[in-house]
Amino acid sequence: MAGSKMSLLLLLMLVISVMLTEAIQAGPELDPYKILGVTKSASQAEIKKVYKRLAKEWHPDKNKNPGAEDMFIKITKSYEILSSEDKRANYDLYGQTDDTQPYSSSRYSARQDNFHFDESFFNFPFNNKNQRDFADGKYTLHFNQYVNDVVPDSYRRPYLIKITSDWCFSCIHIEPVWKEVVQEMEILGVGVGVVDVGYERRLANHLGAHRTPSILGVINGKVTFFHFAVAREHLKQFVEDLLPQRLVERVTDKNDQQFLNRWHELNKPHVLLFDQVSVVPLLYKLTAFAYKDYLQFGYVDQGLSETVNLQKQFNINTYAPTMLVFKENTEKPADIIQAKGMKKQIIDEFMSNNKFLLAPRLVNQKLFDELCPVKQFHRRRKFCVLLITRDEEVFSSGNQAFLSFASSNTKEVVRFAYVYPRLQQPLCDILIQNKDSTQSAPQVVILERRNSAGKALFKPVTMWNGSEEDRQLLREELQRLQKDPSILIHDAMLPELNNEFASMFVIRWIYASYDYLTEVIDDILHNNWREMMPLLSLIFSALFILFGTVVVQAFSDSSEDKQTKPKAKAENGSPDSSASSRPPKKNFVEVTELTDITYLSNLVKLRPGHMNIVLVLTDASKNVLLSKFAKEVYSFTGSLTLHFSFLNMDKHSQWMNTLMEYAHDALQTDADEDDFGNPRVDYTGYVLALNGHKKYLCLFKPVYTGDDLEGKSSEDEGATSGGRSRSRSRSRSRGSHPPRKSSKSRSISTLQVHHKLDRLGLWMERLMEGTLPRYYIPAWPGLDKITSFKEMLA
Repeated sequence: MAGSKMSLLLLLMLVISVMLTEAIQAGPELDPYKILGVTKSASQAEIKKVYKRLAKEWHPDKNKNPGAEDMFIKITKSYEILSSEDKRANYDLYGQTDDTQPYSSSRYSARQDNFHFDESFFNFPFNNKNQRDFADGKYTLHFNQYVNDVVPDSYRRPYLIKITSDWCFSCIHIEPVWKEVVQEMEILGVGVGVVDVGYERRLANHLGAHRTPSILGVINGKVTFFHFAVAREHLKQFVEDLLPQRLVERVTDKNDQQFLNRWHELNKPHVLLFDQVSVVPLLYKLTAFAYKDYLQFGYVDQGLSETVNLQKQFNINTYAPTMLVFKENTEKPADIIQAKGMKKQIIDEFMSNNKFLLAPRLVNQKLFDELCPVKQFHRRRKFCVLLITRDEEVFSSGNQAFLSFASSNTKEVVRFAYVYPRLQQPLCDILIQNKDSTQSAPQVVILERRNSAGKALFKPVTMWNGSEEDRQLLREELQRLQKDPSILIHDAMLPELNNEFASMFVIRWIYASYDYLTEVIDDILHNNWREMMPLLSLIFSALFILFGTVVVQAFSDSSEDKQTKPKAKAENGSPDSSASSRPPKKNFVEVTELTDITYLSNLVKLRPGHMNIVLVLTDASKNVLLSKFAKEVYSFTGSLTLHFSFLNMDKHSQWMNTLMEYAHDALQTDADEDDFGNPRVDYTGYVLALNGHKKYLCLFKPVYTGDDLEGKSSEDEGATSGGRSRSRSRSRSRGSHPPRKSSKSRSISTLQVHHKLDRLGLWMERLMEGTLPRYYIPAWPGLDKITSFKEMLA
């Protein structure tokens, strides 16, 4: 008995000693001094220096160690404690951090006079705001920011907003999908916002968000809730469904003229996108929404047989998306852009440069303010040349002459427009000095707006019938205006313009009513449970009080299990974000034809640092040379700065001859003479590396193979045989010339046309190294040089 008591006593002492040891060793999980490796006497400058070094070393994007993310969070937390004098003093005195006391005395006083409530019992990992995704910080919305910035901006782009809180159990599970979708949508131009209910309860109530997590969209100031499983494809479809359904019109061979000829009725340029996909790209829809007040958008599916004639009419390349903008001339695009992967920045710049017609009609005050802005200072003054005319058939020739005059304008300070007196009578009454002339002939007025109140200076120039005399007089007045703006001798207060599109209000109201009705039906199907929230809250509160924390924990566990299933489905069903951002690997080379349509985008307006590799061929050698060309340059297609094209000599020989005049030194050994003594060179198989921005070219001359190996011409200085072989060829050309090939041997060598590009791969390597000679061009030959060879003979 005594032995058993002694054993029990020893066991009890052992348990107590273990508990005391653990209590002594137990301390705060986070020791900021130890993690940063500094002493308690370290200054703020030393702490900051150490933090920068450790943060750079352990950043998850640079350190692939599995524990790098946790270490980075600890380093950040330690610096947060030691960089604050209050938090550092609190830790030095009590050994407490925000992990052990999440609510400090600055917000919620947990310490009373004689009562201390240990809140560490409620400290769950997800409740630490600093451990949440730090990327959400830049998207945080406040009430004033939402009202003043987001709502007005939602009329140009949709917003995707997440409702979350510190105590949200389910918010953790949607974070990976949310982060992936945000990265993708933000590149396309979609606005992103995050609302923390704990700090922005007013904004959450304003949005109608009664639970977390919630995802909603805002467009045109209206809020729409997302009701489906949080998956990448569902969220993308949700953003697309936010946009109006009539933004982009499908265009085929049957309705193309009807679409393009509406420029006069709508007073807008029209944009056509040609692409291979059957569904309109989301980026194009977002662009159409952003510029809906300025441009009309159409889409052409190149995979349909109903669009073949349209593609032939505008010589559309099938390998890359092509965007055309049409203004008053529906037969020829005013501007064109073509790229393998169109980026938002490029498209926005393209749209901004083509927002107005060459001579638009003043239909409302907004257009007048943008087309003829108020003078701010001398260097930004704008002058408007305004034609006051009518829309009867008898005035069509004069109106067309004014449009022709406006299209030849190259000055940014001068804008052209016209107005109908019957629709803008108050404005015309002020600008026309001779009241009797309003019923007889159109009149041209030059004006400059001086302030936003309506003050303007103007001068009537001439009665306008489109004659050469009228054009010359207007031209002289504009030249005088450039030298002396004081020729605008009249001043007046201009009235606000009438909105000529106000008659379309009924149609817009019908469309808005349809969209609103659709939204109401969607709310009825999904949001009825919101009306029962008070009752549900009461029931769950009673259950919490009745069954206690055990039942609550059980419910939270089941909730977490349910939330992990959609997450796993999203992760398995959608590609990895890093993989989806990479361009798909292609097993072919995209080669576009250099024509009058692609000339500007592929050469003249080529971006800095980009080069276009152009193969010269004929109809007879096209198939053979293109196949060989693709094999030689395939290994270089990974470079985003290289573009590949071909030039047909049967169509554009005159342009090629003009361009080669600047590389005459490289061609002097190859030029034969025709019957008139003019140099003649067979350019078939030549390859040009054209730098449109710096205006120079590098030349590859084909290597002929066949029976005449001694007489074959070496490629231009890009040949890999080196300076020794080139010097031998020069000395051979300067000394005894080899006999010229006969017509028979020339015909034999043309049979070996596929051997002309044998050394192109080596030449491309030297081109990438930058060691090839460059032939600089003063200016690229104009469009008039790109003429058909048959037309030149005629």
